Amino acid sequence: MTGTESTSHVSVISLGGTIAMTPRSTSNHGVVPALDADALLAAVPGLQDSGIALAARSLRSLPGASLGFDDLNELACVITEDAATGHSGFVITQGTDTIEETAYYLDLATDLTLPIVVTGAMRNPAMAGADGPANLLAAVHVAANSDARGMGCLVVMNDEIHAARHVRKTHSTSTAAFTSPNTGPLGCVVEGQPRFHTRPGVRPTLPSDRPRRQPRVALVPICLGDGGELLRCLGEHLDGLVVAAFGAGHVPSTLVPLLEDHARRIPVILTSRAGAGPVLRHTYGFSGSEQDLQDRGLINGSWLDPYKARVLLHLLLARQATPDEITAAYQTATSLPVL
Repeated sequence: MTGTESTSHVSVISLGGTIAMTPRSTSNHGVVPALDADALLAAVPGLQDSGIALAARSLRSLPGASLGFDDLNELACVITEDAATGHSGFVITQGTDTIEETAYYLDLATDLTLPIVVTGAMRNPAMAGADGPANLLAAVHVAANSDARGMGCLVVMNDEIHAARHVRKTHSTSTAAFTSPNTGPLGCVVEGQPRFHTRPGVRPTLPSDRPRRQPRVALVPICLGDGGELLRCLGEHLDGLVVAAFGAGHVPSTLVPLLEDHARRIPVILTSRAGAGPVLRHTYGFSGSEQDLQDRGLINGSWLDPYKARVLLHLLLARQATPDEITAAYQTATSLPVL
């Protein structure tokens, strides 16, 4: 049977963020996380009439910018444990600043077939046109829908359904801030019913109860006239490095020896800072080109954006993956949706 099951039991886990923020006081000091998961659910019109059983849990009360890998690891463990108790889907509410990274972390760190949906809000509850209730309602409908099984982690915002591995926040304030530049959304929610147009491709999973270590992984963007000062300052302090290179995977020729030296010691992932499109593999051959850097030991990040490439490298290193396993993970992590 497809669609929303009459026995659907969705767990809503709150981490804080704009969706849960209210004014600090009557004075103009801005909003802060204050609402728990129960309060978020109570503010959604029509949710109680959906026929979906709901459980609420408040795991954190933080701005999205303050979440870290320890928080996400605990979240993944909670989801895995709760999945064994009869839940049919999960909704995570959090700040939009780091939704794309949280969602991709869960995509990798859980190997469940149950739907896991991340959502939030661009406008806090004190603003006119607050989008949190609508986003939460749409996310619950997706999490309760059996058609969403086996898709990995999803992001639902503005009635659009996105795959965690492709979605990005591409605007700082718009309610339509979340897009999937390379693929478009997987589907949308219409009159409370999820409609899927396509499905994500195969993804690697790296589930584990607890990471064996907390690696130090940096993301370094390459800029016009870059002299490599930041790369030199990092020195011996890193376990892994992601480079956000120009265009299709290019850097100034003066940085090549420095990156080659890093790649001899630690995994260095080559990504593009462009915002869409892949790193090429064998088109350009000049010093500092994608082909030159691959020949010097850098690992091609393909379609992964720099932020997701860093999340994947963090998880791989935390689980003490071998160099061959790291290379293989990036080869399979970027598969595009299938019809």
